Amino acid sequence: MRKLIYSINITLDGCCDHTKGMAGEDVHTYFADLLREVDVFVYGRKTYELMVPFWPDVAKNHTGPADSMSEFAEAFISVKKIIVFSRTLEKADDPKTNIINTDLWEAILKLKEEEGGDMLLGGVDLPSQLMELDLIDEYRIMVQPLIVGEGRRLFDNVSLPEKLPLKLAESKTLKSGCIALHYTR
Repeated sequence: MRKLIYSINITLDGCCDHTKGMAGEDVHTYFADLLREVDVFVYGRKTYELMVPFWPDVAKNHTGPADSMSEFAEAFISVKKIIVFSRTLEKADDPKTNIINTDLWEAILKLKEEEGGDMLLGGVDLPSQLMELDLIDEYRIMVQPLIVGEGRRLFDNVSLPEKLPLKLAESKTLKSGCIALHYTR
């Protein structure tokens, strides 16, 4: 059964607003390596619209200001499938994108049972729902050495019936001072 892996960048004070932090070269390289390990991206509408068409355009036009951004963009477009959970998005221009507006629990279980590599989950709202449903297998959290003092906090709106114990599988300090944390169930 394939795993559902959640990954996100946060600041030291837990802010996950993409406008508050900035990923440097080593962060893009780290996540490009992670993207190469999966076959499917799982997003909600907001995250999907942040990622597509931005990253495919960077790959197509080679417009990244750094080699690591181009490397990330190439890894992004190499994924086989993008799943978007949305009740408002009706169509996607990207041929690899499938929009799902059915039951989240059943759809994720069905995706986990399909043949293929692991799935990478991004965003905040959808991962919060999937955490409450106990469907996330791994957490990859990149902690940036920034304190921003404002913005949306990771897991603010998550309501768990009980604690969710995780095991640290790996931690890695990058040149930038960012710390990559990898937790498993």
